[in-house]
Amino acid sequence: MSIPTYYIVIVVIISLLANKIRFNEANHLPSQRKRIPIKQCNVYKGHWAWDSSYPLYDSSKCPDIRREFDCQKYGRPDKYYLKFRWQPDDCDLPRFDGQDMLRRMRGKKIMYIGDSLSLNNWQSLVCMLHAAVPSSNITRKISAGINTWIFQDYDVSVTLYPASLLVDINKEEIGRVLNLNSVDHGGKIWKNMDVLIFNSWLWWNVRGARQPWDFIQDGDDILKDMDRMVAYKKALTTWAKWVDSDIDTNKTRVFFQGINPIHYDGKDWNAAGVRGCSNETMPVKGSVYPGEAPAALKVVKEVISKITKPVHLLDITTLSQLRKDAHPASYNGLGGMDCNHWCIAGLPDTWNLLLYTLLTI
Repeated sequence: MSIPTYYIVIVVIISLLANKIRFNEANHLPSQRKRIPIKQCNVYKGHWAWDSSYPLYDSSKCPDIRREFDCQKYGRPDKYYLKFRWQPDDCDLPRFDGQDMLRRMRGKKIMYIGDSLSLNNWQSLVCMLHAAVPSSNITRKISAGINTWIFQDYDVSVTLYPASLLVDINKEEIGRVLNLNSVDHGGKIWKNMDVLIFNSWLWWNVRGARQPWDFIQDGDDILKDMDRMVAYKKALTTWAKWVDSDIDTNKTRVFFQGINPIHYDGKDWNAAGVRGCSNETMPVKGSVYPGEAPAALKVVKEVISKITKPVHLLDITTLSQLRKDAHPASYNGLGGMDCNHWCIAGLPDTWNLLLYTLLTI
């Protein structure tokens, strides 16, 4: 005997309302909150609140989502993860306005530089802007692995520059050499942009056949290997020196995307015995994540604190740690369990909402 459609609809509505009530109660959302101006607010300290007006766009209408991130297309059965808005404790974020961002960025070039988490982030912004102006004159350009969407009516470009380690890898007679002291390959291009969003960490601990280098050059020394966190800090220090020497901050805004968290071990969110994120459908309640912050975050903050020119850390680690529900898991078009990257639409939209906020205040 089949279940009537109206009964299924009622069950879904009740479930959605229950989730909204549970999360609003868990996060202690009072009807009246004392607000302060965003410029004075720590926008990274807060919690996830249910918002029935989310997501910000329909992912099925976005022109460019890689199958790794297109969770709805590849069979994710729930949409709960799409219904959460980041709520800072002391202020309210504006709602993302793609047309406003394009007008403000008119004539400017935005570039994401980094690994597949930068790809994740870049594709999110492309979707967000496309949803705002779907009938606009938009073209795509791919050259030497550099991928750009151009919103021609506004003369705004949004580019992905793949550079998983930020510093250079050179092909030498001995093999591929990772040079911790050079950003020459990308630096000449990066400095011509108006907004730069850097990211690197994912590949620094990769070993074996997937490791993208054979040797490490540290000054005059050529090494087979070294402590990866030490290498990461040296590379970021090289990048930081490049920012101080080559970036004109009267023209260019510089951001660092922060350190991406993963969710493969349930003990990190007080769910001992859970392996992977495949059955996670709700965020961690509240504003405190039980697990530790990634060790690389300390390195990032230390290096950025020593840069003399203004560089803003998009400190997305904690708010992303709370989103154990927002990964592709097995709904990724490739197979396997992915608790590292994020669904689109989804969490990266909040990263870009924060970017939009910081660019416009």
